[in-house]
Amino acid sequence: MKVLHTKKRMFAFFMPGFLAGILYVNLTAGQYMADSSIFSEYFLEQYASVEVAAGEYMFYLIGVRMLPFLVVTGLLFTGIRKGIAMLILVWTGFSGGMLLAMAAFGMGVKGILLCVVGMFPHFLFYIPAYIVLLWYAMTYPQNRWNQQKTVFIILTMIIGIVLEGYVSPTLMKAFLEIL
Repeated sequence: MKVLHTKKRMFAFFMPGFLAGILYVNLTAGQYMADSSIFSEYFLEQYASVEVAAGEYMFYLIGVRMLPFLVVTGLLFTGIRKGIAMLILVWTGFSGGMLLAMAAFGMGVKGILLCVVGMFPHFLFYIPAYIVLLWYAMTYPQNRWNQQKTVFIILTMIIGIVLEGYVSPTLMKAFLEIL
């Protein structure tokens, strides 16, 4: 069946998680999310007024981004790699669906734009790194790990962390000033 090809299979695990995240916010957690949300006016004003010490923030990001990445990488090289990859896709979809639903619930279209700005430009590098790992896990043993994949994911993660540390706070503050 063509549905089981890797791209479609990855999408088939991501989208139900995404829908479940949206439904979760709308059906069970909507009021709670609205009351104490990161999309509240108070939180956004506080964020806009804070000065980010990029050097310290970089150390924080290394821990927050690299530790989960290394754990996922380690798990994807075990015998349960396909199950872990599927679980990661579902969880990523669920988290993304929740985030966008909370943003839309709290701020409407401005909230969704805030999410896009908040993930730009570093996610343009994180996403390909994770896709390479997940693609490997979903296509093993036909697809083997090699040095090019290692270099690619290390470089994309490093570039993503640097962009998140230095560029993203500036973009967020500029967007919040416009908002």
